[in-house]
Amino acid sequence: MTLLVSQVLNGIQLGLILFLLAAGLTLIFGILDFINLAHGAFYMLGAFLVATVSMWSGSFLLGLVAAAVIVGIIGIAVEYGLARTLYHRDHLEQVLATFGLLLVVDTAVHYIWGPAGLSVPLPTWLDGFVRFGGITLPAYRIFIVVCGLLLAAALWFVIARTRIGMVVRASASNRAMAEALGIETKLVFAGIFGVGAVVAGIAGSLVAPISGASIGMGGPVIILAFVIIIIGGLGSIRGAFIAAMLVGIIDTLGRAYIGSVLATVFTQKVASTAGPALASILIYLIMCAVLAFKPEGLFPPASR
Repeated sequence: MTLLVSQVLNGIQLGLILFLLAAGLTLIFGILDFINLAHGAFYMLGAFLVATVSMWSGSFLLGLVAAAVIVGIIGIAVEYGLARTLYHRDHLEQVLATFGLLLVVDTAVHYIWGPAGLSVPLPTWLDGFVRFGGITLPAYRIFIVVCGLLLAAALWFVIARTRIGMVVRASASNRAMAEALGIETKLVFAGIFGVGAVVAGIAGSLVAPISGASIGMGGPVIILAFVIIIIGGLGSIRGAFIAAMLVGIIDTLGRAYIGSVLATVFTQKVASTAGPALASILIYLIMCAVLAFKPEGLFPPASR
């Protein structure tokens, strides 16, 4: 039972990290119709910045805040300098341009921080365990879950229940009409891009103490983020959240238990290799099923 609860917590934690990455991507992709392969670079920059500021200041929370602010500013700069000129271009041009930007950011990080990567020490109040009954859980993983849930609730509330969200939806649905009503759509789009960068940076900052900050760390997770927004529905915060939870729990439990099941039939070596691979395959099989039977996603926005 302790192992099962721990693995479920790990799955929820992974799902929330993926949600923070996918939420910004689904806003940019679903609302602005812009494919941003460089979104993983914001995730990577968040990890390096929180490591740098935390080591410099001795405060992990200050590192989180500083990383979010700096990555948000970088995101707005990318929107102003690159994305804005590509909104009306073909998706292939967007892919090529943002992939080039990703390579530039990777190279810049290599020159600034070096090839070895950085580790992030946790403060003493997070570097411990919390007991619930007879179950002991890492305090930092609980911290990630709480932060992820709060950010998820805040994003949903702003998009679905506030005037700001109404302006965002109006600008995305009919830009010409929104501008005729006096809405500065350029500022709205820059804000969406900036918020997307911020949540991706926070995701990278939260995962840095677990996996460290390394060059290219945004590449593998950006693929999972695209899978999540396909399963959940483009532009849907609720869909991204549910799909991220599904992917996170399936991936974690699959890696933990599929190998044990296979070990009853095959050798331990085969089972330990095939288990994680089958867990990853299962996620893509779910995506294929969604594309086949409900290509708009499980929870598409009402406007779609």
